[in-house]
Amino acid sequence: MSERQSSMQVRDLMIRSVISVRPETSLREAISILVDNRFAALPVVDGDGLVVGVLSESNALAVGPDQQDASVGSTMSTPAEVISPGSDVSTAAVRMLNGRLRSLPVVEQGLLIGIVARRDLLRVLINDDVTIAAKIRSLLDDYAGSRRQWTIASNEGKIEICGGFSSKDEQRIVAALARTVPGVRHVDVLPTAVAPAVGI
Repeated sequence: MSERQSSMQVRDLMIRSVISVRPETSLREAISILVDNRFAALPVVDGDGLVVGVLSESNALAVGPDQQDASVGSTMSTPAEVISPGSDVSTAAVRMLNGRLRSLPVVEQGLLIGIVARRDLLRVLINDDVTIAAKIRSLLDDYAGSRRQWTIASNEGKIEICGGFSSKDEQRIVAALARTVPGVRHVDVLPTAVAPAVGI
């Protein structure tokens, strides 16, 4: 990977809105989720949000048609292959290649906070807007933590950051941080809800 990608972290690229299933979910329901959303795998979490396994396409294909009423827990791979949000993107790429994995759940203190897929890594190789958005995400995570639900869109250096902000001051701080990233030409901050205050 180039210097640009190797300096990036998993938190910069991960998808934060993750669909997961529970061990007691029926295999039939889980397969429907995989097919309908074109997922390669589903994280399996317990009642506390801790990742306890992964249900992959391979797991599902290994089960016969007469076993689809079985639970996900009886079919999933354990222990789950996971990665932390602070891991380098290059580390994620090596683990995916060596383990022949198409995605990795991202966990913080055992809790599922996102997922990163091979296609997310590939997008960085071809899209400068993705790189800009990822660098902004990294700055915002350093400022407010990786669990804040802000969405960042970049189009030829024009940035939109949407989500919940604790105050007008926080909106100004977020916009100022975004403007420090090379390639950013304009920043719009669009509040969609009120979020609890976050200390700097």
